[in-house]
Amino acid sequence: MALRKIVTQGDDRLTKRCRPVTDFNQRLHDLLDDMKETLTEAQGAGLAAPQVGVLRRAVVVLDGSDELMELVNPEIIYQSGEQTGPEGCLSVPGKWGLVTRPSLVRIRAQDRFGNWFEAEGEELTARCFCHEIEHLDGHLYVEHIDHFLTDEELEAYFGEDDDGEEESR
Repeated sequence: MALRKIVTQGDDRLTKRCRPVTDFNQRLHDLLDDMKETLTEAQGAGLAAPQVGVLRRAVVVLDGSDELMELVNPEIIYQSGEQTGPEGCLSVPGKWGLVTRPSLVRIRAQDRFGNWFEAEGEELTARCFCHEIEHLDGHLYVEHIDHFLTDEELEAYFGEDDDGEEESR
């Protein structure tokens, strides 16, 4: 496994539609392993292949149990409800904006071996499913915001913990 460089806003690869994964081989396994290591190191909630410069439909997402899920060729098959909250992105470092997303999302995807499965996520996991799948279509969350949140606005949403440090999300 290896850490990969996360590309940032302004890189053309973040605006391109990714190609489906058709070969479920060691190259894909290495990509997914590297993405999981990169996401863990960056302390994010999700990472899409184009964020590490690979234009394939693959993402890794933290689920509600803080376990990493691998989603290959994911698609949203059901969504309901609505939630609005701060959202950030490893490809737009240090910036947050308010984004409205579904509060419940069901996806269909393949695993690293090509087997199809379905998964459901609520709240943060639902937000991550939507956010990462948008990356695969060449979109960033900043397309959904009116403005970047100020430090004061972020503090109002996240609050402060007992040590006076902002909670990480």
